Amino acid sequence: MAITRRSLRAQSAQPARWLRIGIPVLLVVVWLVGGAVGGPYFGRVSEVSTNNQSAYLPDSAASTAVQNRLADFVGSDSIPAVIVITGDGALTDTQLTDLRTLSKSLTDVPGVNGTISPPIVSTDGKAAQIFVPLTSGTLIDATTAVRTALDAGLPAGTTAWIAGPAGFTADLVGGFLGIDGLLLGVALLAVFLILVVVYRSPLLPILVLATASFALCVALLTVWWLAKNGVVVLNGQVQGILFILVIGAATDYALLYAARFREAIGEGRRRWDATTRAWRGAFEPILASGGTVIAGLLCLLLSDLATNRALGPIASIGIAFAMLAALTFLPAVMALFGRSAFWPFIPRHPIAMIPDDLTQPVKGLWARQARSIARRARPIWVVCLIALLAAGSGILQLNANGVPASDLVLGHSEARDGQAVLGEHFDAGSGSPVYVLVPQQDASAAIAVLERTDGIDALAASSADSVTGQATITVTDGKPVFSAPGPPGSPAPTPTVSRGEVLLIGTLADAADSRAADQVVRMLRADLATHVGAGVAKVGGTTATDVDTNDTSIRDRTLIIPIVLVVILLILMLLLRSILAPVLLVLSVVVSFVAALGVAALVFNHLFHFAGADPAVPLYGFVFLVALGVDYNIFLMTRVREESRRHGTRSGVLRGLVATGGVITSAGLVLAATFAALGVIPILFLAQIAFIVAFGVLVDTFVVRSLLVPALSYDIGRAIWWPSRLSRR
Repeated sequence: MAITRRSLRAQSAQPARWLRIGIPVLLVVVWLVGGAVGGPYFGRVSEVSTNNQSAYLPDSAASTAVQNRLADFVGSDSIPAVIVITGDGALTDTQLTDLRTLSKSLTDVPGVNGTISPPIVSTDGKAAQIFVPLTSGTLIDATTAVRTALDAGLPAGTTAWIAGPAGFTADLVGGFLGIDGLLLGVALLAVFLILVVVYRSPLLPILVLATASFALCVALLTVWWLAKNGVVVLNGQVQGILFILVIGAATDYALLYAARFREAIGEGRRRWDATTRAWRGAFEPILASGGTVIAGLLCLLLSDLATNRALGPIASIGIAFAMLAALTFLPAVMALFGRSAFWPFIPRHPIAMIPDDLTQPVKGLWARQARSIARRARPIWVVCLIALLAAGSGILQLNANGVPASDLVLGHSEARDGQAVLGEHFDAGSGSPVYVLVPQQDASAAIAVLERTDGIDALAASSADSVTGQATITVTDGKPVFSAPGPPGSPAPTPTVSRGEVLLIGTLADAADSRAADQVVRMLRADLATHVGAGVAKVGGTTATDVDTNDTSIRDRTLIIPIVLVVILLILMLLLRSILAPVLLVLSVVVSFVAALGVAALVFNHLFHFAGADPAVPLYGFVFLVALGVDYNIFLMTRVREESRRHGTRSGVLRGLVATGGVITSAGLVLAATFAALGVIPILFLAQIAFIVAFGVLVDTFVVRSLLVPALSYDIGRAIWWPSRLSRR
């Protein structure tokens, strides 16, 4: 029997008018206060963030142990900058005199923290380098101040670059400087335009974006105070992902609720009835979807890298507030606006479902697609599967074993240019040495190992007696001899001893971020373990930190990816009360992920010509794509299960596809656009994550959820719900 508008209005008792207005107003006010308090914290993220890579490694890493002790030997916790100066030809005596004056004047530059070396001239006489220690906490300001001093004091006819660890770190941090304004602006504009085009309403996109914005404000407020108190580690990378994830997820959840509300309005329900009906229909899928993403993200707590462990709870907090905003703020404002939220195309009719008789004509894109699936289910899912597997074959070309620091910043990089000039005139590893922390009694054995290691061109020890802070080491008759760099006859310095240990310093022949330097560190560690003792001598420095980070990241993805799959599978089993359906859903998003990664590998290698990828790129891509891809399957299959209880499984599959087709497609486009916005930040890692997730979400939206899963479910029939009772109905 048809349901009339009068019967709909009579079927539920209405609460008092002051409650129907008061509850939504109260919820809106609470979120307005949260947004007003949290909004200003967008400009304060730098106060609690760090981009020091060694801070992300576990304390058990050898490079971390060395980094924690450097201040005992060099006198300050600073990051070395290498200033490289060249002229039109050989540097003249006048230019060298001016450079000595300049190096002394740099001591007064704000942010310089320690002894500055005099200019060291290359053997060809065409370049000089000056080592300047900079305070890590004010690195951007210190680098800017040094650049200003260089521009004012450089001798005529010379050019200078700021390179070394401080230069690369400054370039990396500088790449994140526009993250608050540029990234948010691009993401929100993209979402707004998509929603306006899809829903043809000026008001609904504003309400949805307000939901996402308030969720992000409150999430950032919470994360800021956690980082302030040292509970989590926050950096530009985690911050950017938090922004995008909250905007994308909150928009997805908001669209799901809006679709349910639109259905209820179209059936003729009054705004309070529509609100309660939409909330009941959206609560379970939103809670399940958000819970799945949170569960996947919290698996990152198993990582040994602090930045990965931080992303887990930080992003989970963002997802939690995205769910909360979609289930409180949006229902409240839509209850206040009612059907006018969809103006000017106010829904006045229920969704046209596909009829049980497939011979009858149907209207609408999704109804026609549902009928196509009903007629050709098996060919559709087989072809989709073959296409995804073919796309996934490109994964064999994925190079995700680490990328040089010089390639982390896309576009212009002063440090990268300076490093190239440095390598033309000096040992390419100048300014980023290998540090070896060793007990004093084992120093001679360690020096012998360093002296015969290919790839280390010079050797020194930390010394308080030397002007440069280093005592040059030469080996004579098998014994180390310490001397001070400087004029002949300078007194022999004594190596600094701290807690019974000395710090040996090796200059690399190759650039510190090169594969060759990585191999030197690995070979050196193996030789020290053999000739000095396992764990006795610890190797640190920029290269060792990169090696430890890559090794730890590879270990993390090997451990965490299977665990994420198991956790998500268990959640789906609880949600769908089935075993077969969750297994097939998880397999579908895994195939989708492999396809996205395969295509990404081809694009990275042959279109963008990237040098490689960080080992964490596949891990992050997997966590986001699998968790978010399952989201869309949850939206679909919870509706399919709901329809199957009333109409049978095959009819339920078709009805569920028609009911969710529009909203899931809209959500997929929005999420892909928000992740693509990460590409505006000129950081290689974020650009690669942006492409993988955006492309993968589109594959999930238009292939997996629209074709593969419905066709496979229809082909299997009621057995898809095995072993629940629904499989026997």
